[in-house]
Amino acid sequence: MVRFLESTVRSQQLRAALLSIAIFALLLLLYRYATAPVAPPQFADPEYARLMGGKGQTTSGLPTLEQMGTAILKHLSDPFYDNGPNDKGVGIQVGYSIARVMLGFSLAALVAIPLGFAIGMSPLLYRALNPFIQILKPISPLAWMPLALFTIKDSTISSIFVIFICSVWPMLLNTAHGVASVRRDWLNVAKTLEVGPGRTALRVVLPAAAPTILTGMRISMGIAWLVIVAAEMLVGGTGIGYFVWNEWNNLSLTNVIFAILMIGVVGMLLDMVFGQLTRLVDYQD
Repeated sequence: MVRFLESTVRSQQLRAALLSIAIFALLLLLYRYATAPVAPPQFADPEYARLMGGKGQTTSGLPTLEQMGTAILKHLSDPFYDNGPNDKGVGIQVGYSIARVMLGFSLAALVAIPLGFAIGMSPLLYRALNPFIQILKPISPLAWMPLALFTIKDSTISSIFVIFICSVWPMLLNTAHGVASVRRDWLNVAKTLEVGPGRTALRVVLPAAAPTILTGMRISMGIAWLVIVAAEMLVGGTGIGYFVWNEWNNLSLTNVIFAILMIGVVGMLLDMVFGQLTRLVDYQD
């Protein structure tokens, strides 16, 4: 029975992989068709045709697959070069962005998880803080950027603050929900055994709430990576968001598309890390 289930799972994984490859190939074909050169319109008047660019072939303006392949090889062959403030490799730019995200995310975790524990274990504290959470939670993180720049007066620290403020809420609410959802039977057993509050929190509540807490951290990381790109576009300097904006100002659409792909790949890898961590602490009743 176990072998049959394992074989079924492997078969499903193989089919899913083949389907993903087929979809990817279809997307490449559609992109190649969209960027293929087309014949220009024919004009009766040759002079008018020359004025309208009637010679040769026209394109959609998007880079072709060959141009994208060349750009990808160029950037990945030397991702850590540094030729000055406005000319750094994509590896350095991504590194700056990840460093800001990790710092802001870590600060948010230090605040959100202990506070979420307190809120989850105290209905009174939850009712007292819930109005403030509900007011602050819907505010766009980028709306805090002007205030941060005015008060902090440092673009890098302001970006980290924006990551902090957008990462707090999913972690806080998921931690509070996970702690509040711990089975009363387990807590009653701990009381019966005269286990202290601190040990109960570490040995009973934390393991039970860990999957929900990590889910909140996973959501926060996705939002943080989303926000840092927009924040770096606003403040400039370094980072993958600044790289996108700088390449757009240089009218290099090929590099812009490459940077978009890099943002997606890095975001996927970060999500996969938290997905694996969630599986490690998950359990079946």
